[in-house]
Amino acid sequence: MEENGSADNRPIVVMESAQALRPTTNPYIVQLVRSLCSEPGIEVELFSFGRAIFGHFDVFHVHWPETLITANNPVKRWRRRVLTLLFALRLLLFRKPVVRTWHNLDRPEGLSRFDYFLLDLFDRATTLRIILNPLSELPDDKAAALIPHGHYRDWYRAEPSDEAIAGRVGYVGLIRRYKGVETLLQAFRGLADERASLHVAGKPSNPELIQQLTDLAADDPRISFDLHFLDDEEFTANIRRSSIVALPYHHMHNSGTVLAVLSLDRPALVPDNPMNRSLATEVGGGWLYYFEGELTTEALSEALQAVTQTPPQGRPNLDARGWPESGRAHADAFRRAISLRRAG
Repeated sequence: MEENGSADNRPIVVMESAQALRPTTNPYIVQLVRSLCSEPGIEVELFSFGRAIFGHFDVFHVHWPETLITANNPVKRWRRRVLTLLFALRLLLFRKPVVRTWHNLDRPEGLSRFDYFLLDLFDRATTLRIILNPLSELPDDKAAALIPHGHYRDWYRAEPSDEAIAGRVGYVGLIRRYKGVETLLQAFRGLADERASLHVAGKPSNPELIQQLTDLAADDPRISFDLHFLDDEEFTANIRRSSIVALPYHHMHNSGTVLAVLSLDRPALVPDNPMNRSLATEVGGGWLYYFEGELTTEALSEALQAVTQTPPQGRPNLDARGWPESGRAHADAFRRAISLRRAG
């Protein structure tokens, strides 16, 4: 069973999984949608269950399929589950091409068995995956296209007052358990340098985490917080005022925050893994520093001393991550997915 595909004389209609472009929407998604809207032969529709189940589209492009089934109360959650099931069945029965950007290696934890069943259906429906770095490992032999994560230089605008504060270590972004911010506080507390400071800015995932962070910093006046959702101006300022931004994640595969930091011309301390080593080769020396396993005081101290004594020169090389090029590459991936579905 198959619905009519895209005719040669009309644009390809791509339904993006984002439901709306709000001030709080991930800038990666906003920039991607804008770049696609500038591509000849591509028409973008934002997601709604009505369009998904009854409307016309040629390709469905999804980033995090679990967002389709999440809601803030049980009634809404079950409604979304039922609608997601109907949508997944339409994709499978009518052989609609699905392109999925492979942001994370692992599925989110804490979902129900039915939720994981729905994610299985999306895996079955996937025609092509977009990988953000060449080292991504995929679970099967389905088609893949490499499209590097775009930069943020056109999105975040630094103010002249946003100068680096000497000795400041920064953390920015949403605060989750897997991001290891507690480990960062413990490592920083071991620094003997009284001129050093740590500023943690971002929204924690729950009140218990807020309490844990503030308890860890209680008797160290060098540590400060902004524990709320950061708008673009705050996000930019917190990065630019840091001598180095520490991202003490327990696991890091693709990180938009690293690219945001580099886009704003600040060095970052990141986990030592092949993906980050490859990124360092791309952007040039002096921009990325590493720690192995859990972040330690020694690794933090070495990175802070290095950027203090030898600040990086110029700007990181992000030439391969422009959004016009990304838009064209995504359009090519969507056309390829349509061809693969027709051929199969």
